Amino acid sequence: MSTLDPVAVFRTEAAECLEAIEAGLLDLTHQLDNKDLVDAVFRGLHTLKGSGAMFGFEALAAFTHHCETAFDRVRKGEVAATSELVAAVLAAQDHMRALVDHPDADHGDTGHKLLAQLQAAVGGKEAAPAAAPAAVSAAVRDAAAKKNRWRIRFSLPANSMANGTNPLGLLDELRDLGKCTVRADTSAIPPLDALAPTELHISWDVTLTSEQDRSAIDDVFIFVLDDMELSVEEIDGTAAAPAAVAAVSPAPAPTTVPEFRPVEAVPAKREAPAAVSQAKAAENVRVPAERLDELMDRVGELVIAQSRLSQLASASTDIALRSVSEEIERLSGELRDTMMVLRMVPVATLFSRFRRLVHDLARETGKVIELVTEGESTEVDKTVIERLADPLVHLVRNSIDHGLETPADRLASGKTEAGTVTLSARQAGGEVIISIKDDGRGINRERVRAKAESSGLIQPGQPLSDSELLQLIFAPGFSTAAAITNLSGRGVGMDVVKKTVEALRGAIDIVSVPGRGSEVSLRIPLTLAIIDGLLVRVGSGRYVIPLSAVEECLELSLEEDLRSRGRSFISLRDSLVPFLRLRDLFRTGTKPDVHQKVVVISTGTERVGLVVDQIIGDHQTVIKSMSKLHNNVATFSGATILGDGSVALILDVGHLVAAGQQQEAQLRVAG
Repeated sequence: MSTLDPVAVFRTEAAECLEAIEAGLLDLTHQLDNKDLVDAVFRGLHTLKGSGAMFGFEALAAFTHHCETAFDRVRKGEVAATSELVAAVLAAQDHMRALVDHPDADHGDTGHKLLAQLQAAVGGKEAAPAAAPAAVSAAVRDAAAKKNRWRIRFSLPANSMANGTNPLGLLDELRDLGKCTVRADTSAIPPLDALAPTELHISWDVTLTSEQDRSAIDDVFIFVLDDMELSVEEIDGTAAAPAAVAAVSPAPAPTTVPEFRPVEAVPAKREAPAAVSQAKAAENVRVPAERLDELMDRVGELVIAQSRLSQLASASTDIALRSVSEEIERLSGELRDTMMVLRMVPVATLFSRFRRLVHDLARETGKVIELVTEGESTEVDKTVIERLADPLVHLVRNSIDHGLETPADRLASGKTEAGTVTLSARQAGGEVIISIKDDGRGINRERVRAKAESSGLIQPGQPLSDSELLQLIFAPGFSTAAAITNLSGRGVGMDVVKKTVEALRGAIDIVSVPGRGSEVSLRIPLTLAIIDGLLVRVGSGRYVIPLSAVEECLELSLEEDLRSRGRSFISLRDSLVPFLRLRDLFRTGTKPDVHQKVVVISTGTERVGLVVDQIIGDHQTVIKSMSKLHNNVATFSGATILGDGSVALILDVGHLVAAGQQQEAQLRVAG
């Protein structure tokens, strides 16, 4: 038996519906004459209103009805879509979200203010109240005054109510169109002993007298047409829709609409589309994120147990045990890969959130801003996506407030009036690089240095490289804004960005060209759970290097080691590759092995060799977080449990290379 809370399911589906409405509104901002977008937004509002009423969210249904009415007028051509209307419905959409999340809370007069804004956007100051129809031309008014009588017969599939369709909601919407006479046909109800309480066996025969035309009736059934049987006939009078006008005859024949099948249609002909629809619905299954996290923990434990089994099998002469061990290793690897795919989501789900942010900030600042997204299909672990949302908000707001100039300043400097903010994502080895780029004024180095010196972050005149100077903007409380605004000026945000990225074992790079713009790149690991690693030994300790960063392995003889003392370079296919001696970096106090190995890794921007004593082999690595005592040890990104129960540290190659270069620079200065 399912334990899912129906209200929780509604909230999830409502959130998806609101996201679709928001996306449609933002697209409509750039294409106000696009009827398809208007129809899409209308359908989303219609769905949200109907679902809300079905699940008891009456305040949501009543409020959404006004927005739906506004877009219905746009859809019928009574009013034009404007940027003011889009802005009003976007603001109303935020209130709808609040009504979904907190239906019983006191929202004050927010709803009334938003409806007044919506009314002004649709009809101006002289417009009638939002719930009343607006004045139309005399011809349209005369046509609307004609009463049309319709006979509507419909039946729904037996599993309709189990799938969330409430026939009473459809009848209520028909009643809203005009005077109704409803007759229920109960002839198909089976005997009591064969009756399933979740199945629907009733059909309805409705006589409707309304000023509305045929399209209004179609809208009532717009979301259930694929699975139902529907017949709409004009009883007498002239339908408002020109296509429905027929020659008058003594016995008027019912108007037949091709897209609907009459109730008398053979049921077998309707089963195929219904089966296809149900098959499509079964292709996707909604799973709570907590269950995925729990499953990942179990897979991690399985990988550790499999590593232990492999170690025991390698020390045994039992052929059967080795065979079973290899089979378990293969299956656990496939299970791990499948689990990783389940946790991966495209960054498009993250980037889509910023369209609304940029739209609102453009209206607030008076700047003309274009948002460009690239690499939206790049996939990242869902946990990474969740943690990156807030840091990216700070970075985008900073680009707009500090980076982009006003339209007048841009035109004066020879640029286009519209500034561009580009969000891009790409995969590089075992990490994903997310960049926020703008074509604004760039970072003012003099102001950064002056602010850092006045704040005591650096000493006056202290020499700093360009990279070190730009990294100062991530210091807590640092801000170069001249005044505090709604966007920035309080010195909070960028330090949070750095802490969050470092907690994800990532790094931040900044490139800025005065007058041409800035680019902030976040280098984040693809996953935080399980990785393929290369297990190596340095002295008596064992370490794991992420296999995605490894390019190749070489042997370093004692003669080459001695010959490279003082320069730390190795010749690799006519190119010089710098290398670090991990034995010296970790201060193991041991003598080097006779046959040392060099593991050549790529950090995304350069290639570096790591000298180790022994390469043990590949290892499926379950990443365990470090204790709080090791928060400041950036050289290691985590730890893992080996097959014999011992612990091996996982190297963070980016921080490791930076630390090694800094140590060698200090040694050269000391020498």
